Order: sequence, then structure tokens, then C-alpha cells
Amino acid sequence: MLNSLISELQDHASSEKAQIYQRFFKTEKGQYGEGDIFLGLTVPEQRILAQKYIFLGLSKLQQLIKSKIHEHRLTALLILTYKYKKSKEKDKEEIFNFYLKNLKHVNNWDLVDLTASTIVGGFLLDKDKKPIYHLVQSKDLWEKRISIVSTYTFIKNNQFEDTLAISELLLKDKHDLIHKAVGWMLREVGKKDKNVLDKFLKQYYKDIPRTALRYAIEKHPEDERKKWLKGELK
Repeated sequence: MLNSLISELQDHASSEKAQIYQRFFKTEKGQYGEGDIFLGLTVPEQRILAQKYIFLGLSKLQQLIKSKIHEHRLTALLILTYKYKKSKEKDKEEIFNFYLKNLKHVNNWDLVDLTASTIVGGFLLDKDKKPIYHLVQSKDLWEKRISIVSTYTFIKNNQFEDTLAISELLLKDKHDLIHKAVGWMLREVGKKDKNVLDKFLKQYYKDIPRTALRYAIEKHPEDERKKWLKGELK
């Protein structure tokens, strides 16, 4: 059945969209997505196929997730998220461990953002958070992004401590994709509790990258945003 899924993915391929995605996901030499290959499928198209092939076992998904083709990896990861949501605790742990063993294939921001909070964040919600603190120390861009994006599930459950702690650890990171992820998660904290966010921003204002700050205050009133950007509220 894996061949059937691969065939269906190919049937939905679009060379025009593939060229757009190649540029959008920075696949040129020296860029963060160097060498990634696209078929040109949209995420909704992949979600439909992922739900259709949710029955595929981990051994089959292992083959797909190792593919050089972006949509093969993303569809495999989306299947994992659907399987995770329907699984009992024992099977959730197996999926979580499978995901961690395959982190080198979760190697672009959409792959991270569409899966990490469901699988990593979901599994660790009521458990020891050591795995994400291990990931934040990684030299790998995507593992660091997974560490912060995973906390989205914690935020949804009004647990902000780890998001703030991971954000603090990433404030000195040099990559724009980390700045964006940190700002995104801080913004989500602010949507739940603006005071918690503002307190963090005041404490770490001098260290927060401009991009992260802009993302974090996106939902603030316009006059407050201007003051934060001018340094009048630090």
C-alpha cells in the first residue's frame, strides 16, 4: 500500500508549484533547505492522503520519511500526527520515540511546525520536559525549532513556564527561523496571558532579536507595539 500512496502523491504533482516551493523553502546551495526536492503538492492535498493512509505502519512510514522528496516526508509525518491522536498511551509513546529517532528527516520549518507540537508537545504535556531541553542545546537548526514549537501544546493548556525558559535559551541564536519561532510562541503566550508576555519582554528586552519582538507583540494594540519597538516600554 505504500506504493499506492507514493503513486497518488505523484498524481497530484505540479511542476509549476514545485518550482515555487523550491524557491520558497530555500533549496539552493548554502540555504537552509539545500537539496530538498518538491513534487508541488499543497498541504491540504497531503492531509487528505495522510488521512486516507493512516493505517500504514511505522515500518512503511520509515521508508517514506527517509525520502529525499519533501512531500513524501511531510505526508509520512502528517500520518504520524493522525495516528498519534487516535492512539492509546502505549502507542503514543512508540510514535513519540519513532519521531525522535527520525529527527534528521524533520528538516524544514513546515515539517516541524505541522507535527512537533502534536507529537512531542502532546506526549510531554504531563511528563518530564527534559527531551526538549536536550533539543534546544542542539547545533541543528530544526531540532532547536522543534524544542520551541513543541511548547505550543503546553501554551494551549495554560502552561507557560517551558515556553519562556526555552525562549530565553534561544534569544542569542543567530538564525532568523529561530527568531520567528520564538516570537510566534511568545505571541501565543500573550494571547493567553498578556501580562506574562509583557513581563518576559521587559525582563529580556535588550536580548530579544527584532524579528522575535515583532512577532511577539503582533496582537498588542498598535500604540503599544510602537512603544515596544521604540524601546519606550522596556
